Amino acid sequence: MSDFSLDRLRQRLLPEPTGEVKVLEDGATGVAATPAAVLFPIVQRPQGHTVLLTQRTDHLRDHAGQVSFPGGRVDAVDVSPQATALRETQEEIGLSPSHIEIFGYLPQYYTGTGFVVTPVVGLLTPPFELQPDPFEVAEIFEVPLSFLLDPANHQRHSIFLRGALRHYYAMPYGRYFIWGATAGMIRSLSERLVVS
Repeated sequence: MSDFSLDRLRQRLLPEPTGEVKVLEDGATGVAATPAAVLFPIVQRPQGHTVLLTQRTDHLRDHAGQVSFPGGRVDAVDVSPQATALRETQEEIGLSPSHIEIFGYLPQYYTGTGFVVTPVVGLLTPPFELQPDPFEVAEIFEVPLSFLLDPANHQRHSIFLRGALRHYYAMPYGRYFIWGATAGMIRSLSERLVVS
């Protein structure tokens, strides 16, 4: 998306993590969903903005081996979705909150696995150091934001799961298969930015 700007991003995001229709992943009911939050980290690079993503380790209970944003379940100590996203980001990839400028929020996203996720969009300005938690994170990598926002790269896939045909978005990038909730949240941002 060639007309992307940080000012436009700020204008299109929600200023608070409430007050908008929630997004339901195919198969999600929203009933008794576990609260969670993720950081949608946009990195300001000289060659253009990128999105920082993680590859989860294969042994995790939820979303094992998948590409994801840093984040996780809300803890009792968390006073807000932002607090959850920042705490989880520091725990998972060692990124200090001092390197993150929060821009706003995307609509809550209900997953088919029983989570209601609040995406917290933040800007990361290098230099910063990362230290992945080897239990949770197999790899940290970046993808050009322009690639992720381009609808031409948003593929629709289907899978037969739990007795029903489910549909989901995917954004394959090199050897990375970005799909499910992560792709859904990227799609949510993309749709907000193309609205005139």
